[in-house]
Amino acid sequence: MAVNFKELGLVNTREMFKRAVNGGYAIPAFNFNNLEQLQAIIKASSELRSPVILQVSKGARAYADPTLLRYLAQGAVEYAKSLGCNHPEIVLHLDHGDTFELVKDCVDLGFSSVMIDGSSKPYEENIELTRKCVEYAHKFDVTVEAELGVLAGVEDEVASEESHYTKPEEVIDFSQRSGCDSLAISIGTSHGAYKFKPEQCTRDPKTGRLVPPPLAFDVLHEIEQKLPGFPIVLHGSSSVPQNYVDIINQYGGKLPNAVGIPEDQLREASKSAVCKINIDSDSRLAYTAGVRETLALHPDYFDPRQYGKVARAYMTDMYEEKIKDVLGSDNKLANCD
Repeated sequence: MAVNFKELGLVNTREMFKRAVNGGYAIPAFNFNNLEQLQAIIKASSELRSPVILQVSKGARAYADPTLLRYLAQGAVEYAKSLGCNHPEIVLHLDHGDTFELVKDCVDLGFSSVMIDGSSKPYEENIELTRKCVEYAHKFDVTVEAELGVLAGVEDEVASEESHYTKPEEVIDFSQRSGCDSLAISIGTSHGAYKFKPEQCTRDPKTGRLVPPPLAFDVLHEIEQKLPGFPIVLHGSSSVPQNYVDIINQYGGKLPNAVGIPEDQLREASKSAVCKINIDSDSRLAYTAGVRETLALHPDYFDPRQYGKVARAYMTDMYEEKIKDVLGSDNKLANCD
């Protein structure tokens, strides 16, 4: 039996994106797979009165179970209210859906937003698939994100050796013919904790750390001119905080040359038509840092709550920093009471 997202207390992205574009900030889109991640996301967004998008990948659905995820999202709304956020704006979003059948299933299970990623297909096939998903999702007021251009990197089932920047000359035709509500573009971000190869970067002479190449803001600005006011999305936008990478490496991990998108570039993007920024790897790093550090310092621990609460605290701090200092979405709820 189909469930409408409104019955779960969720919202779609339409109004929050409109406010974000006009207000010069971006909505955080955080991927989650388990309870600790969800608790940290809701605690950070509720206390800072930020709208938030809970993202679920195809892999996360398989890991956590689609039915459980629906009730976790419903519980997230009630948890936000229990924290004093009386009017939360929480979206349950399918990240990188790859088939119409998956999109339909998510709509029927109560997702309020879905992404159909046809970016690996020929241009006309991408439009056709996106249009089919839009026509179904819009019957239930579910918003649809599409993708034009290809991001490099690996994240769950999404993998590409090379990136292909979005072609600004295609965005008007694509958005109009597909009917999508927002558009994910490629301007140099990439998936995973290794967003750039060492040879693509320079090294800071003082720290020895890799410095990634800048994002293609010229492409972004041209797209903004072609589609004024249209919601633009950046995937693969984790900054790969070096403090978490260092903790992981210190306590037995092996993450050499892990590097992400500099936060100053994400701040600049947030002030543009980019109104949704996806962050996944940073959560994984914060979680793993907390677990590795706690178990290394306390080898007698075996209760998952003992290291889970440390991982949760690290993630909460990270989410709060993103909301306040990078995306600027704090105190941006329609009703902050």
